[in-house]
Amino acid sequence: MTQMLRLGLPAGSLQEATAELFRRAGYKLSFTNRSYYPSIDDPEIHCTLIRAQEMARYVRDGSLDCGLTGYDWIIENDAQNDVVELAELVFSKVSRRPVRWVLAVPQDSPIRQEQDLQGKRIATEVVNITRRWLAQRGISAQVEFSWGATEVKPPRLADAIVEATETGNSLRANNLRIVAEILTSTTRFIAHPAAAADPWKRQKMDDLVLMLRGAMAAEGKVGLMMNVRKVDVDKVLQVLPALQKPTISALSDPDWVDVMTIIDEDVVRHLIPRLKAAGACGIVEYPINKIIL
Repeated sequence: MTQMLRLGLPAGSLQEATAELFRRAGYKLSFTNRSYYPSIDDPEIHCTLIRAQEMARYVRDGSLDCGLTGYDWIIENDAQNDVVELAELVFSKVSRRPVRWVLAVPQDSPIRQEQDLQGKRIATEVVNITRRWLAQRGISAQVEFSWGATEVKPPRLADAIVEATETGNSLRANNLRIVAEILTSTTRFIAHPAAAADPWKRQKMDDLVLMLRGAMAAEGKVGLMMNVRKVDVDKVLQVLPALQKPTISALSDPDWVDVMTIIDEDVVRHLIPRLKAAGACGIVEYPINKIIL
C-alpha cells in the first residue's frame, strides 16, 4: 500500500502565491473549478484546499498531516503548542514581506493612543488575538467578528478595526490611520506531532520544505558565466558581488578561465558593461530555479 502525505494548501488570497511557489519548487499543481482537491505530480501527496484561517485546526486534530498557514491563524486558533512548525516561508498574496495586523481608525478619530480604546467597539477577523492584546494592556473594549470589508466599518459600524496589511494601500484608500501594530505574521509550514514523528512522513515533509526554500532563495537571482584572461581575473572579481566566492574553472586554453556566479537580477544590466570593460567576454546570463543553501 502506497503511503500518503495529507497536505493542506491555503485557499483564498494565498492560493495563487502558494501554487506559484510550488511550481517553482518543481511540483506541478493544477486546480479545477469547484474542486477542493488540487492534483499534484507526486502520487505520495494528497492535497486539500482549506482556508488559511482553519488550517491549524485541521492539522491539530490530525485531519491533515501538514499544511501552510499564517502565524496569525496559528495564534488565533491557539494551536501554537499543538502543532510542529517545520519552516517559516516569507511570502504573501502581494509581496515577500510579512503581513502586519494593525489597529486603525479614521483620520479624524479622537482615538490617538491605545488607552483611548477603552469602551470602544472594534471590528476584526482576529477576535482572539485582539482580545488578548487588549487584556495585556488592561483595556476593556467590545470586539466583534468581521466577515469582511472591515475597512469600511469605521466610524459608523465600529470605532476602530484590527486588519491585516502588507502595503497599507487599502487603509489609506479608506482614509484610515494606524494607531498600533498588533502582530507580525509570516507563512509557516506546520505538521501534526504524529506526522512529524513518523520517519517516512517527516522525510517527505523535509524534502518538500527544502525544495520550497530553494525556490524562494532563487527568486530574483540569475547566474552569470563568462570567460576571463587570467591576467584580468582580479579586475573582474572586484566588479562581481556574489552569494559566495565566484567559481573559477580552468579552460583548455591555459591563459583563460571560466568564472561563474549568482547575483541579483536587477543589477545585471549595470554589471555586464563593467564586466566587459574589466576584460570578461562570452558573458552568458541564465535563470536560476532553486538555490539550496
